[in-house]
Amino acid sequence: MCRDCSCGLPEAPPRRTVVLEAGLLARNDHQATHNRQRFEALQLPVVNVLSAPGSGKTALLEALSRRWNGRVGVIVGDLATDNDARRLREAGADAVQITTGQVCHLEASMVERAFQQLDPASLDLLLIENVGNLVCPAAFDLGEGRRLVLMAAGEGEDKPLKYPALFKSADAIVITKIDLAAAVAFEREQALANLAQVAPQARIFEVSARTGEGLEALMTWLGADPSRG
Repeated sequence: MCRDCSCGLPEAPPRRTVVLEAGLLARNDHQATHNRQRFEALQLPVVNVLSAPGSGKTALLEALSRRWNGRVGVIVGDLATDNDARRLREAGADAVQITTGQVCHLEASMVERAFQQLDPASLDLLLIENVGNLVCPAAFDLGEGRRLVLMAAGEGEDKPLKYPALFKSADAIVITKIDLAAAVAFEREQALANLAQVAPQARIFEVSARTGEGLEALMTWLGADPSRG
């Protein structure tokens, strides 16, 4: 019976709060630690590439794969299709597609399974092309060594202010499609000021995958060895 009255109703069970997100992130972080330990043991540089849809992630990774003086592996995340993985294979990368369905981000366990399909001994660099999304992917550690966030010219100079969590997590930020800057009236100084405010720790690159402008500096940051041919 209810303790506080004589209504005759059965006593309600005690309330419990189950924090699902915390549990999910804890499991993910455990797998991410395992991934990172494996990557470090292999001495394999791993970069998580994040951005909104349409910012030019795949075009940038194509350009890097064609110019890299070693072997590049790419794990590609998309809700549907393997279009990006096919493009990257044509550019010379060893690419594995993850189709997430309705999941709006990659998780460490997905990366672990995809990595099993690659030959790590042949790779000089592993790039993870995350699902196009400026919110959810920021919370999920994949075991990467560094994070590279993309922001296209014309995408909105205030993007870093609207989505600060992602930009604050970046080791470097690439402003892509700079060959279109004049056509889209890109306010470069305002964009740089916003990036400096939100992500002062991040190295900034201005790049055009189409013309190749800025790619050399980015490749140096990624660890390209110019002595190898």
